This record gives sequence, structure tokens and C-alpha cells, in this order.
Amino acid sequence: MTAHAAVLTPDRVFASPDLSGPQARGVALAPDGSAVTYLKAKADDVDVTDLWIADVANGQAHMLIDGRALTDDKHELSEAEKSRRERQGFRTRGVVEYHWDEQGKVILAPVQGDLWLYDRASGQTRRLTNTPGDEVDGKISPKGGFVSYVRDDNLYLMPLAGGAERALTTGGSELKSWGTAEFIAQEELHRFTGYWWSPDETKIALTHVDQSGVDVIDRVDINAEGGTIVHQRYPRVGRPNAVVELYVADMASGARVKVDLGANNDIYLGRAAWARDGKTLYVQRLTRDQKRLDLLAVDPATGASHMILSDSSAHWVNLGEDFKPLKDGTFLWSSERDGNKHLYLYAADGRMIRQITHGDWPVADLEGIDEPRQMAIFAASKDTPIERRLYEVSWAKPGEPKALTPAGGWWSANVAKTGGAFAGSYSDPKTPPRTGLYKADGSFVRWIEENPLNANHPFAPYLDHFSTPEFGTIKAADGQTLHWMMRKPAGFDAAKKYPVIVQVYGGPASALVEKHWANPADQLMLDAGYILFSIDNRGTPNRSVAFKTALDRRTGGPDVDDQLAGAAYLKTLPFVDGGKLGVTGYSNGGYMTLMLLTAPGTPFAAGVAGAPVTDWTLYDTAYTERYMGTPADNAEGYRLAQVTGRLANMRPNSLLLVHGMADDNVIFENSTRVIYRLQQLAIPFEMMTYPGLRHRTGWNSKSLKHRTEATLDFFNRKLKPQG
Repeated sequence: MTAHAAVLTPDRVFASPDLSGPQARGVALAPDGSAVTYLKAKADDVDVTDLWIADVANGQAHMLIDGRALTDDKHELSEAEKSRRERQGFRTRGVVEYHWDEQGKVILAPVQGDLWLYDRASGQTRRLTNTPGDEVDGKISPKGGFVSYVRDDNLYLMPLAGGAERALTTGGSELKSWGTAEFIAQEELHRFTGYWWSPDETKIALTHVDQSGVDVIDRVDINAEGGTIVHQRYPRVGRPNAVVELYVADMASGARVKVDLGANNDIYLGRAAWARDGKTLYVQRLTRDQKRLDLLAVDPATGASHMILSDSSAHWVNLGEDFKPLKDGTFLWSSERDGNKHLYLYAADGRMIRQITHGDWPVADLEGIDEPRQMAIFAASKDTPIERRLYEVSWAKPGEPKALTPAGGWWSANVAKTGGAFAGSYSDPKTPPRTGLYKADGSFVRWIEENPLNANHPFAPYLDHFSTPEFGTIKAADGQTLHWMMRKPAGFDAAKKYPVIVQVYGGPASALVEKHWANPADQLMLDAGYILFSIDNRGTPNRSVAFKTALDRRTGGPDVDDQLAGAAYLKTLPFVDGGKLGVTGYSNGGYMTLMLLTAPGTPFAAGVAGAPVTDWTLYDTAYTERYMGTPADNAEGYRLAQVTGRLANMRPNSLLLVHGMADDNVIFENSTRVIYRLQQLAIPFEMMTYPGLRHRTGWNSKSLKHRTEATLDFFNRKLKPQG
């Protein structure tokens, strides 16, 4: 046994420190570019995160806020805060988010329902609130005069110079709230706020959300000590959404004017943003069918609006974060109108000046702008969908984008508000996540968190078992290229035959075949003698409009066909045991697992389906209607996409069904319908439920360890020769 031949165990995978090494998460540059802040898990507890700061000049880093010191395990977060954290995907405790002010003087951090403020000049952290209710969505006003937050469905202000808080709204309730983002905005539109400060601090645009018409879904949160009935307002497909109104409140008088969002209130308030001079409020209005996105220019004094830009599609229009008002009144915008997502420059009146980026590749995100140089800084999978790099391009004199980061892996970045410098995070299959500071031209300045994979790295003892992925392509039925990734066990022998576990997601929200550092938990399956395989089917991101919209009104069709094509490819490989194919996925991946296990003549001998949607009529409006329409206009599509109608095809004892028993996103009823139907068909299966766990949150290291071990045990019994 060599020095690097230690056996990786589930206990070690989910213990501390993190096997992937120290990572900087939630990275942000100070507005003046003098410091970098980030969240970092504790070395002795991967479930608790602290706030750190590193000085740009000398690179020295130190902890700003200790997440453990401010956390009380006895504190019970409000349902609103639990829901908000669930929507944002926060899985740790302690400091989970924070916000700089625009001057770079202070940092606001919500911790366990209260707000804390770090002052750079004094180096002190002080508690701003200490109330029975949770302060959520805290912000520092643009000029630093106030902290604003929502508590108990009303919007409050607190002067930073001192003094009592002030209620900007009153009478808010769970059904009719002020300044909040409704469930569907958070979950499916990725809008997590319901209020926006004007640049001069004289006004606030804020929502009024009326949920009284939304269906009540009574669900049971089953915990270890018992169950609680939750009367959740859940807008299921084809049913009423919350009615969202927008107002502009005057800070001096408190008077509010209502914004004209049009005669039809069955729309989505997608985004809101102020012009740089504060004279115009911009609102993105999305139609209920999501085939048209309008940009409205609003007079904040009267609430009057007019449409200056409209983007439409025969399929759907995706919301993004790419709208950027510029000082001269023009603005940047992204659109998929030419078949890929690209950037455009518009005049203040909505007249298109020019297209900025071009080509048969999509822009991923507009990460920032360098206004003095008139440069847009964006991320894109330009050369291949399995890599991502950072680029810059001039909006004044567009040309071929200049790559700021090298190829070979996956980049994300936080760009400084001025100057174009950025904190870049990178990983590839051989490089754990690392974060550095870079100049505007992409040249390296210093490490923020280097995380070198050397002898001192937590993963070092297991390097002899490390499997470098192989990448390749096959063709879909319509000729489009599908990318796959394969990892083989250590000591792989091409003369032998191996069982394969296919890891699948398959939905529009995520691709799996990407060149970044892998989850160390995957190594457990590799060490157990499995080949791991993933293929990104039509409908997954980082591709053209045609590739993504192949699923339009056909969820459970081309996506499943492409995964079956991947399985057929596997069976042609001489080292694959074609009779020992397994499949597993979570959420949409759980749905895909069930669809693959029930495909006629399925090639899969076993599958583990986590938190699956099983009937799309049970899921929410915005996501489902975007891709499937409504049951009224696409009845056949819904019928074909339903899992329960296919369960007679499932092989006995081929399924392990996994679900959290407090899931408020993919409601537990999705699984109970499968349970009931399989029992009626007398088809044996296995199940593992997790009390108290939601769709994302609650899955700490202990519960994830249990789920991983249950998955591995199931596959060992079903796919190994003795199974």
C-alpha cells in the first residue's frame, strides 16, 4: 500500500474538514475594490459557515463574523425565513449571506433571524435587531443612510446613524404582504426581493403580494417528534397565482403611488431596477405563458408606465440578470432572438443600437461592466458547453470577445463595481475549487483561497483512487450533439466487465457534464467498483435555443430518449456489463430516474429516485407552464409525462424511492402516488424517507451521509454479481 492508498469511507466523506478543501463561497469585492469577502465553512464543521475578509493589497485574510458564536440551536426560524432559505438553497448554518453597502464602509449580515453590521473603520460588529420576529431581506440604502428589512410581512427602516426603526408599511399579513417576493418568484423566477431603493434614497419601489386566491395545499411536515399540518399557499399548474402589485413609496411623506403594470394582473413581476439618475423605474413584466417579456419605463412620481421593449418567443422567454442601466441612459440587455443568448445595447427609449455578441454559442451571465472602458464582462461556454470562461467585449465598438481566463475548466466571477477587476473562482476535474484576485485584463494578482491539491490537502490520502473523467459525444435522434462524461474505478481493467451507475438530472435548470471538480461522495461509488456515467440530454442549459426548446410541451419525451441513447451507447462498450446498469438522480433527476425505469424494455436494472416529480399537475405554475403549457391546452403532453401511468412497466425490486418528509417544493404527494400505484400493482420496491427535511435545506452532512450509504447499499444488492 502506497502513501496515497487510504480507503475512502462514508464517514470521512461527510466529516470535517471538507474533502474538497477550503473554499470561498459567496465571494464579493468591496465596492472600492480594496477587499474581498467570502463565506467559508469551519474546518471542524462543514455545516457552519463564517464570513471572512481578505485585504487586496497584502492578501491577509481574517474572520469577520463567527457563524457559530452567533448561532443558537434553540432558535426556531419563522416559516417565511425557512421558506426563503429553502428557495435560495442555503444548507449551512451561521452566516449564510451578507451585503456590502455601496460605499464599501459596512457589511450587513443576517444571522438566525437578526441583523448584524460590521463597520470597517472600527473593525467592530454590532447587533442591529433583537426581536421575536425574523428580519429578512436586509439591505443597506444606496447612500448608507438606512438599513431596510422585512419583518412579519411589513417593510421597516432603521437609520444607521442611530434611532428607532420606522415601519414603512403596516397591516401586512401572510396573505397580503408588503415588500416580499412570493413563493413562485423565489422558486422559479429567482427573484428573492420585493423592494428596491432609488439611488438617491428618496423613494422605494415595493411589492404588495395578495395570496388569498392561491390554492391551499394542506401538507404534513413530519418530523422526528411528530407531524405538523402546514396550510401552504402553493400555486399548482393551471391554477391562480398570487396577485402582485407594485408601488413607489416616498421616503419623506410616506405616500405611495401605484405602478401601472397593465390591465391584466395575471402576469409575473420579473425584475425591477432604477435608472442611474433615479428618474425612471424599470420593470420587467412577463406574461403568464412566459412567451413575452416586456420592459416598462415607469414615472416614479405618478406610477404611469409605457413599454419600451418587448422580447417574445414561440417557446418561452428566460428571465436573467443581464439588464444593466448605464450612466448615459442607455442600457444592456440579453436576448435569445437569434437562436442563442447574446448581449445587446439599447437606447433609453428602447431602440436597439446594436448587438454586442454574436455566434453559435450562448452567453451565460453578464457578470459586470467596466463603464469607463465601455466593456461588458460576461461568462460563456463559447468553445464548448462543458467549459466556462470569462470574457470582455466593448459595447461601443463590438468585436470578437477577449478571453480573460484560460480554457480547461469552469469559471465564475464577481466583478468590481469600478475598474473591471474580479474575484475569479475556478475548478476542473483535477483542480479543487480555488479563488483568486485578477486585474481587469485577467492577469493574476493574488490568491484569496488557493486550495492547492498537495500533500496537506484533505483529499491527498485518496489520490491513488482518483478517477479523471473522460468526455465524449454521441448524436441525438434529431442529429444534435450530446455530451457525456465517464469515470472509471481505480485499477480499471478493460478486459473485465463493470456495472455502471448513470447519474442524471436532465432538466432545464442544470447540466451535469461540465469540467469542474467532482463531488467527493462520487468516489465512494467508484471505489465500490462502478463506472459512473452522465449525459446531458436535450433541454439542459449551456446550449442553443433549439437544443433547449426540444422539450417544449414534451417533458419526458426527447429527454428520456437521449438518456436511453446514452444507455444504448454504454452497452456497446466491451467493458460494460449491459445487464447491470443503474440510474439515480434527485428532483428532476428523480423524475428522470422513474421515467427511465418505466421505459418499455428499459435497459436499467435498478434506480434510486430522490424527491421526484411524478405528476406535473402537482407542480408549480411558472416552472411547469413554461415548459409544458397547462393541462387544458396540452392534455396529451401531461398524460405522456406522468410517471404513474407507466409504473406497470417497472421491474419488481428495481426502485429505491427517497423523499424528505417536509418537502414544500416537490410535495410528498408526488411520492405517495407512486407508492400507492406500485402497491396496487403488487410491484415490490424500497423506500427511504427523511423526517423534517425539505427539498434542499436540512440535508446536513449526517443526512447526506445516510442517503449516500442507502443508495450505495441498494446498488450493491442489485448490480453486483452476488446481488
